[in-house]
Amino acid sequence: MPARGVVEADVGSWKFRRFQGPLLDVEVWIDGNKGEAFSASYITNEAEKRGRIEDKDLVNVTVTRYEKPDGVVRETVKLVRRLAQEKGYQVDETKIEGVRALTITGPGEAWVMWPSTKYVVKVGGQGRTSVPSSMVESYGDRFPSKLPGGSLEGPLPPGPEDRPAKGDAVEDTYDPDNPKANLDHYDSTKVKIPEKKIEPTELDPAPDPKTDPKTDPKPKSKKPPNKPIK
Repeated sequence: MPARGVVEADVGSWKFRRFQGPLLDVEVWIDGNKGEAFSASYITNEAEKRGRIEDKDLVNVTVTRYEKPDGVVRETVKLVRRLAQEKGYQVDETKIEGVRALTITGPGEAWVMWPSTKYVVKVGGQGRTSVPSSMVESYGDRFPSKLPGGSLEGPLPPGPEDRPAKGDAVEDTYDPDNPKANLDHYDSTKVKIPEKKIEPTELDPAPDPKTDPKTDPKPKSKKPPNKPIK
């Protein structure tokens, strides 16, 4: 991973020329997740030899680094979707040298953008009609794309607002086949416990007076002792 976000050296046939950063005015803004951008410019070997730079000879790379990954993928996709609704911009999702990315083509400009954990990478330039695949490949090796397939058409990737905050209770979906008690609103006075019905066969058998002396209704009386005859 480059120390200052971008590669401050030649990338293949592209010659490194200028570094800028950190820049706090980032393109992909994420609420609660501060970012800072770093930019590098590269020119072709031919432009260096002739001493004159044309638009097709220049490519810019901007890498925005955030404090954490939260919201990076989601806000990148949201930005590109907004551009797709603006007149003059054409966006698409594609793979360039194995890097899944979003292409943005507008009036006199062409860019390739993708999120990578807590980074957003943007490659291209003004006055260009395409983006060099070798530059995308080089930065894709350093910043692997985390862009999900179908991101322009499907639901937005999850963001921090879609996850419960730490310590917050997560409400379970009610399952009628497996209901759970709500202990937060439990009231024992309103709970009725059904009485258990006991079948006659479950009762203790009646005692037999012939075998159980305690059930004899007529206990035998004792004879008084004989009195001596006077």
